[in-house]
Amino acid sequence: MSVHGPSPYFQFDGTTRAALTRWQAVFGGEVQIATFAEFSRTDGPGTAVAHGRLTGAVELFAADVATGETPFRATGVLFSLLGAAEPDVLRRWFDDLASDGTVVDPLQERPWGDWDGIVRDAFGVTWLIGFERSALA
Repeated sequence: MSVHGPSPYFQFDGTTRAALTRWQAVFGGEVQIATFAEFSRTDGPGTAVAHGRLTGAVELFAADVATGETPFRATGVLFSLLGAAEPDVLRRWFDDLASDGTVVDPLQERPWGDWDGIVRDAFGVTWLIGFERSALA
């Protein structure tokens, strides 16, 4: 595995498979999923995701919570995709996430010339997406 820095590992309440599938549709890449049953876990439904991973332009991990665990909820944190791809790709990601999510702050040019915006996706993950003015050249 070649990860360059921290990667988020989300824990959802039974929606991990849907989240990974949705993110794959937005960001591309490959999804790998192992279930509770495959890991011989008995602390949740056998079909629940024990470990999931999206690889590609955006790399992240996710799993369904076990019985009694608390699922993902976040305030005060943004998952930054600043400069993570070409401007056209970043615009598409923003629009794709907004299609079933909520635009918190529209993707727009800032007074200093760079572009950014904030979107909360359908799974409650808040993404900061943007690019520097120089990337438009």
